[in-house]
Formats: sequence, structure tokens, C-alpha cells
Amino acid sequence: MKTSLRRIWAMIYRHLAVYRRSWPRVAEIAYWPTLNLLIWGFTASYIGHLHASPGAQTASALIAGVLLWEITLRGQLGVTLGFLEEIWSRNLGHIFVSPLRPAELLAALLSVSLLRTLAGLFPATIIAYLLYHYNILLLGPVLLLFFVNLLFMGWWIALGIVSLLFRYGAGAEALAWTIAFGITPVACVYYPASALPGWLQPVAMALPAAHVFAGMRAGLFQHAADWPDLAQASALNLGWMLLAILIFGAEFRRARVRGALISIGE
Repeated sequence: MKTSLRRIWAMIYRHLAVYRRSWPRVAEIAYWPTLNLLIWGFTASYIGHLHASPGAQTASALIAGVLLWEITLRGQLGVTLGFLEEIWSRNLGHIFVSPLRPAELLAALLSVSLLRTLAGLFPATIIAYLLYHYNILLLGPVLLLFFVNLLFMGWWIALGIVSLLFRYGAGAEALAWTIAFGITPVACVYYPASALPGWLQPVAMALPAAHVFAGMRAGLFQHAADWPDLAQASALNLGWMLLAILIFGAEFRRARVRGALISIGE
């Protein structure tokens, strides 16, 4: 166990060292969460002033939705960009020549993703408070459950993308920036699932995000935690995560047999 933890820490430190020596990479971590917050924050502020009390509730829901959805986006990008770093530097083959196991690489990437997510959201949370007088912490202890569920959703999406990279090589790297953003319309970040067409609602309800954001709106509008929705989100996350791990393991073994671990960056 001690040796395994040392290998995981070595991979975490490898990524931290990359960010320590590159201020553009550090700035990029906070850039998109802050930009999205500014765009939607000013929109929410306008709605709040336009429609008084109902508008203020809508504004709060928009700002909270932006901040919480960034957890999934940053969590997913943290894993996939960490993996792509190994591809771009032609380092993937070298890693798996070492005693490092796939599970240890995943543990390191997930840890780096958590650090990136926290670092990216911190400035946006401060700006939300200073500019729009919105404190995300007012959601209370249930905020931790929102955070964990949305982060896990980002992680299993990332595992699916990494599996596609194993299968199709670096040509599939554009998926790292498109899949999670493409899910946004059915994630019900800014509106309930009932706003979607009937045939699309089952798709939304199969995603943990729809239940998390339903719980968020219940907390904001009704001042009560929606425990059934949070329980459904947790159960869905568990199922999707297990499926993603199985697919990742299968694609890793296939890539190793084909020798793709060495040629994947070509």
C-alpha cells in the first residue's frame, strides 16, 4: 500500500510540477469558470432587477447553476487533460513500462482533477459574492452532496472519453472539450426536466445532474433538501461509474494488446 501511494503521489507531483512552471496553465484553470459566471451573472442580475422578487429567485438559481455545473465540467477536464498531457508528451508508453498500474494512474488523475476543480471554482465563488452578492454556501451542508455527485459525474464522463482515446487514439481528443458541454442541454442546469420535450425527458432523468439541480432548486425556492432526488443522483452515479470503469478496463487491455500505448500519440 505504501509503495502504491508513492507511485500515485509521483504522478500527482508530475502534474503539479507542470502547473507550477506554467502560469498560462494556472490562469486557464480559473478562466472559463470565471467567464461563464460573468456572462450568466450579469444576465441573472438583469433578470433580478427586471422582475423583482421572482426575478431574484431566478437570478439565484442561474448563478448557483453556473457554479455547480462547473464542478462537472472542471472535474471531467481535469482527468481528460491530465491523460492528454501524457499523450502529447509521448509519455504514456513510458508510464506503463514502469510498475505503475492503471488504477494508480486513475487515482492520480482523479486527485489532480479534484485540485483543479477547487482551484478553478474558488475565484468564481469569490467573484459571485463580490459582484452579485451571492453566497453559494447559503445552500448549507447539502452543498457537499451536490459537489460530490457532480464531481463523480464529471469523472465517469472523463473515463468514457479516456476509453475512446484508447480505442481511437489522439484523433478523438476533441471529445475532451465537447462531450460534457454537449450534455448541458439535457443536464437541466437552468430549468427543470419538465421544460424538455417529452421524448427527451427520460434521457435527462438518466443523468445524475438533472436530479442534483432539481434538488438545488428545491433548496433555493422551498428551503428544503430534496432527498429523493439526491438519492437517485447518487444511485445513478454509482451505476454510471461502474460501467465507465468496466469500459475503461476493457479498452486499456485492448490497447495494450494492440501496442497502442506506445503509438497512441503518433
